[in-house]
Amino acid sequence: MNTSALSTLTLPARRPHLTSALHRACLAARTAADNKASDILVLDMRPCTPLFDYFVIVTGASRRQIHTLSEEIDSAFEAEGDTRMGIEGYEASKWVVQDYGDVVIHVFDPDTRDYYKLEELWADAPRVDWELED
Repeated sequence: MNTSALSTLTLPARRPHLTSALHRACLAARTAADNKASDILVLDMRPCTPLFDYFVIVTGASRRQIHTLSEEIDSAFEAEGDTRMGIEGYEASKWVVQDYGDVVIHVFDPDTRDYYKLEELWADAPRVDWELED
């Protein structure tokens, strides 16, 4: 084995230790509230699916507000050392989904939220009182 080749490998940077998924979900909800989102909801998805731990569902009143909510939540997560894994819907701005692995954030316009009714689809998921947490 050529050990000189091993010394030139660059290992990926380690992610800093992240705060709990619950803390970050509540952070997203508080950030949304600070930016005037409405109908803020945090669902504990752990009893329902192994794919993620929490859903944060919020409503923005306009395209501009939906962009602001998405950007401010992303900034808050970056400050916690988290990196978004993916984002969908930003250009259309009817439903923006931000994926942080264990926390998924949904920012809807009112009509699209009413159409998809995620809180009804996931009615078995316990609701988190994000204002009292953390």
